[in-house]
Amino acid sequence: MRVVYIPIDERPCNIDYVKRIAHSSSDLTLIVPDRNVLGRKKKAADTERLWQWIIEQVKTADALILSIDMLVYGGLLPSRLHQLSEEDGLRWIERLRSLRQLYPNIPILASNLIMRTPKYSSSDEEPDYYEQWGREIFLRAYLTDKQAREALSEEEKVKLREITDMLPASYIQDYEKRRAFNLNINLSMLELTAEGVLSFLAIPQDDSAEYGYTAMDQKKVVKKREELRVYKKVHMYPGADEVGATLLTRAYNKYYKQCPKIYPLWSSTLGPQLVPMYEDRPYAESMKAHILAAGCMLTEHAEDADLILAYNTPGRVMQESWEQHEKDITYTSFRNLLMFTEQIKTYIHKGKPVIVADAAYANGGDRELIMLLDEECILERLHSYKGWNTNCNTLGTTLCQGIIAHGGKRDIVEENIIYHLLDDYFYQAEIRMEMVADFLPSRGLTYFDLKNEAQTVNEERNRRMLKSYEALIRNSFKNRKLKLQTFAPWNRMFECGILLVVTKGGESVC
Repeated sequence: MRVVYIPIDERPCNIDYVKRIAHSSSDLTLIVPDRNVLGRKKKAADTERLWQWIIEQVKTADALILSIDMLVYGGLLPSRLHQLSEEDGLRWIERLRSLRQLYPNIPILASNLIMRTPKYSSSDEEPDYYEQWGREIFLRAYLTDKQAREALSEEEKVKLREITDMLPASYIQDYEKRRAFNLNINLSMLELTAEGVLSFLAIPQDDSAEYGYTAMDQKKVVKKREELRVYKKVHMYPGADEVGATLLTRAYNKYYKQCPKIYPLWSSTLGPQLVPMYEDRPYAESMKAHILAAGCMLTEHAEDADLILAYNTPGRVMQESWEQHEKDITYTSFRNLLMFTEQIKTYIHKGKPVIVADAAYANGGDRELIMLLDEECILERLHSYKGWNTNCNTLGTTLCQGIIAHGGKRDIVEENIIYHLLDDYFYQAEIRMEMVADFLPSRGLTYFDLKNEAQTVNEERNRRMLKSYEALIRNSFKNRKLKLQTFAPWNRMFECGILLVVTKGGESVC
């Protein structure tokens, strides 16, 4: 199977994660544009060159996966910064129609995010004025929307008046004009799906605030979906950076005419009903949405399952991954990881493929779970381990890895597990905040700006990651040599790119 893939942006989570998963399959080839075509952070991709690339590559493709945010705006961040006109939007809509006319039978799976509105002031990923006014822009829309839907308290009314009076009108006009354009693109993609131009449309929700700009736009998108009656072809759920993996899984399942059955194994009793940080619904509801979007189905019986989804959740209270040294007591009292690990081991010994969604903490993996899996010598026998960023980021990618690599290249599967242990736990949960506290300040660097010292940061990160990995992973992946190099895709600490090669024998190096 040959899939042409246009990602949301050029970061590793949207390219390297998906390429690694595809590489673990024996019957899948993923075609991705060169990074130099995809822009960088706020610099938009060359969309005209990208369109010509698609026209050339689609000729021999079995499926096409498109990020509308990349195609129309030149990337995720450019979608929040552009100055496109109505004519620009119409041109892309007609181009997609022409693509369907040229290739009436090829599956075209697309994603299109509803523009987010962060609740904090920072211009790292937003317009420059968001550095000073971001919090106020969010609150103004939040309180305005809340007032339209229910009563505000006197304190909230005073706050809304104060914010409205102080916010520069030009910034609001700029922000709302861009949102209106983006919403029109969202609604147009629904229409293209109803026409049959798009075979499937995923609308991940990158911002799940109850009120505000994003909520207002979501309401309009939901209403349009109802009017067009495209429920089965347009799915909306929390997430964002995992959407390429989700669409790849759906395309793969459709091509091979399969619908894998997933059985969930929960680490805690309350886990399915808890609402994870950065999302708006319980774990169990997001799980249903992601399994359905990936072209799979739930099963109530483990013996009928094609995959066991071992879902690690909090006991009752969720924390950030770097807070594990002072974790809430309910991670122990409302959760039993010993039993969870035993159940995973039992399914593995029965020959059932097990994938792990390590979503007990936000923004990184669970040290205790990793140690227990290592102690039981089953870490390397998993079919997938993911534990990065949000719950749905983790969930979507671990489902993809488990399904696409089933019966595939076992050595690559193991390498991908090591990759995500390094990234999802050792970097995201442990080393990232350590370096922010003890390494960056002495060099005048900050979390969001490594200046011209990225190489120095990378070298220190390489050393720490390898040292931590070798100290914690004692029983798994023995006789494996790791060659590790990291990089900073957006010259900041939030994400970490990893160049990893795993071979047999020798000592690991960085």
